[in-house]
Amino acid sequence: MSVIYLLITVSIVVAVIFLLAFIKAVRSGQYDDDYTPSVRMLFDDEIKKNPNKLIQSQKEKQKSI
Repeated sequence: MSVIYLLITVSIVVAVIFLLAFIKAVRSGQYDDDYTPSVRMLFDDEIKKNPNKLIQSQKEKQKSI
């Protein structure tokens, strides 16, 4: 039985260490997305080319429903 207690204790300690490492990585900006904003500008023009046409197509979809 004492081995089970030891394994549970060790697993909780390892889990806490991983949790602290994850929190530290998030706070330091490790998971910030630097790639998407640079690519997003390439696709913004498609939406802005015909904003009136986009609004009209959405209105037509609503009317057909």
